[in-house]
Amino acid sequence: MSLVWTLIAGFLYAEIIVVLLLVLVGNPYRWNRFFKSKFLAMMAQQAHIYFFLIMGVLVLFLLEAIREMRKYSSHEQSGEVHLNVEMQHSMRLFRAQRNFYISGFSIFLVLVIRRLVTLISAQANLMAQSEASMKQAQSATAAARSLMEDKATDKAKEATEDTTLNELNKLRERVQQLTADLNREKKDKEAVKSQAESINREYDRLTEEYSKLQKQITIGGAAGNKDD
Repeated sequence: MSLVWTLIAGFLYAEIIVVLLLVLVGNPYRWNRFFKSKFLAMMAQQAHIYFFLIMGVLVLFLLEAIREMRKYSSHEQSGEVHLNVEMQHSMRLFRAQRNFYISGFSIFLVLVIRRLVTLISAQANLMAQSEASMKQAQSATAAARSLMEDKATDKAKEATEDTTLNELNKLRERVQQLTADLNREKKDKEAVKSQAESINREYDRLTEEYSKLQKQITIGGAAGNKDD
């Protein structure tokens, strides 16, 4: 195997290892972080150039392998009878077929790796978006719960305020009733007091009249005794 095809075969083996790593190792977050590293970010600016360059080289070697396959296949069908020449042509045909498979699988794995990188990056972005959506949904649920709790607290406060207002109204009505009773009792007391004062005045007046009558009786009795 020539040096060029040795390099292409090594590139194929490296592609196989990369595909296995992308499929079996790690999670999308780590791969996406690795893809967005500074080194790969610098290379990503020229990724299209590298991609088309590698694809162009591999396609050229693939066409070269196809040409050699057709060349040695047609030469084999020409009916050469010498054994050494036939073995050389068979060996060259085998090499051409080997080179064809190496270059073909290299092109195929380049496309697979590119597609895997795109899918892993998209999956990581989708997972990040889903986590952000879940966090937003959880925050919205928490906000709704707190709002419902606030509403329930407000309703409880309103009910408590209504109960307090009802009690205050009842107490006011009770105070008004007691005030009315007190005013009525005061009026009754004043009426009784005024009646007692009038009775006392009447009693004093009768006492004075009685004293006057008693004096008159005493004076009149003394005058009668003198006449006798």
